[in-house]
Amino acid sequence: MDSEQVHRYQNTMISTYSHHTSFLEYLVMPSVTQRSYGSNFLADVRSGKLFTVNSRKRNGLILFKGYHAEFAGPGAAVGGDYDRDCQGVLPIGNLSLLEMKSHEERQKAYLIRRQWIRLIGQITQNSSPTQRVQKILDQFEQYFPSDVVADLPDEAFALLIGVLPQTACMVRHLGSDGDGKLNR
Repeated sequence: MDSEQVHRYQNTMISTYSHHTSFLEYLVMPSVTQRSYGSNFLADVRSGKLFTVNSRKRNGLILFKGYHAEFAGPGAAVGGDYDRDCQGVLPIGNLSLLEMKSHEERQKAYLIRRQWIRLIGQITQNSSPTQRVQKILDQFEQYFPSDVVADLPDEAFALLIGVLPQTACMVRHLGSDGDGKLNR
């Protein structure tokens, strides 16, 4: 594919990329069992309950805030006062949440949550949006099965790493090379 064709393809993707409802509304609509569970959990998160993502399973939760998203992987704390501003949730894998009882469990879970935030923060320090998308995809594919990662929406990755959903879409479908340029 020559550069003119790539440019035309990119323009088409961008110009047809629109939604009738917001992504967050889509996540919490009870039309699918998993989304229904997400909406129930969203109510729990806002209620102030504190959970930890089961560290014995490959699972996690993307928490959508006002203008960004956060990933809480195994062992991370979710809920409580920390996530009262959460507007939507997206379970990843076979989500298993556990209630914490001791102060030590809560402390450890908050430290792990902070580690997950730092990992995503390191990815966002890359100045190239396409490289950020590729790195977050690589991280998720190392931890979750590729079919699980493929089912995650572009918007979720975009909000996690601060890129446009169109950029996530292009990288996922066209790929990128090490210089952050789209493969041709």
